[in-house]
Amino acid sequence: MSVDGGILAGTGIERVVAESTEYPIELSVVIPCLNEGHTIAKRVRQALDVLHGAGVVGEVIVADNGSTDGSAEIAEAEGALVARVAEKGYGSAIMGGIAIARGEYVLMADADESHDLTHIPRFLAELRMGHDLVMGNRFHGGIADGAMPFLHRYLGNPVLTGLGKLFFKSNCGDFHCGMRGFTRESYQRMDVRSTGMEFASEMVVKATLLRMKVSEIPTSQLPDGRDHPPHLRTWRDGWRHLRFLLMYSPRWLFLYPGIALVSLGAVGCAWLLQQPRVIDGLVFDVRSLVYAFSAVLLGFQFVAFAVFVKVFAISEGLLPDDPRLTRAFRYITLEVGLAVGGLLLALGILGTVFTFASWAKVGLGTVNFDRALRSALSSVFSLTLGVQVICSSFFLSILGLRRRSVS
Repeated sequence: MSVDGGILAGTGIERVVAESTEYPIELSVVIPCLNEGHTIAKRVRQALDVLHGAGVVGEVIVADNGSTDGSAEIAEAEGALVARVAEKGYGSAIMGGIAIARGEYVLMADADESHDLTHIPRFLAELRMGHDLVMGNRFHGGIADGAMPFLHRYLGNPVLTGLGKLFFKSNCGDFHCGMRGFTRESYQRMDVRSTGMEFASEMVVKATLLRMKVSEIPTSQLPDGRDHPPHLRTWRDGWRHLRFLLMYSPRWLFLYPGIALVSLGAVGCAWLLQQPRVIDGLVFDVRSLVYAFSAVLLGFQFVAFAVFVKVFAISEGLLPDDPRLTRAFRYITLEVGLAVGGLLLALGILGTVFTFASWAKVGLGTVNFDRALRSALSSVFSLTLGVQVICSSFFLSILGLRRRSVS
């Protein structure tokens, strides 16, 4: 196979392109690789044999991520195209492989023999039916003994997949299956950014948020054939996946906790503002009122951060546009925020004047501590929240300008 080399602009990926074939390529099989010399030859041969046996015009691309054991040369000798990806990371390798793929469809599979490549025609059949993303589900297809660590099988994958389903209403039952297929057009729409292991989660999240057609088929998890420890690090990569899910869901990270704090704090303020309360001998007085006011202030900050993160993520292309947010901004404007914040400031100033006047009536001497403190707390709360509303309104307006400039 004759090839010509070059650097793919802006990526640092060495591109190796085969001569054009008689028929257009339908499927590109992309295999990320880092020192998989023990298994890569078998994987390339198996993928090519499956494609040939199914009558599929396809190619096998090995995305080499800096191997030092000759993996890239072995893959080339077996008939694969090789993308030499300089930037480290699982996601970087996959993106590098996809960058030189010529197929209408792309299928990912690992180099360590853990995925059953004879299932490739199953994925392709779903893609031909019009699905944008076809996920493998190892829990439905079968996990061989010793193929998946105990913590991954019974804690990591189920918990992270469950959170993904909860946060994003995804119907995917195995967020982290590395064997999956998708169309080139859908991949471009996803605009995946993650360079590490969380690449897998981002793809599912983006497809769900973009309302793509996602299907799932059973596939197997087999014992890997590598002669070295796995690249996956249980706790480090598990945390990176969890962090990603939280960052891509400002509702669960900020909005819902903020609403809960505001609600509980407001109830506490209304209950304690006028007088102390006693329940089973426990006295709830001004000290409890301080915490109630603090809960409202913190809750407001959480809600504001949820909106900030959402707007910023949409502006940067990390999240798709949200029509609900657009509709809300028709009414929640800078002027409305300034009016609400100004009203709170005015109430705070009036409350402060009233508190000082009450103190002056007794000659700036001793006053009823609880009553004076309730009045002072209410005034300080109103002043603080007013400033927060005004500052948040200005910052949100700035983000809105940024958003309009990129839309």
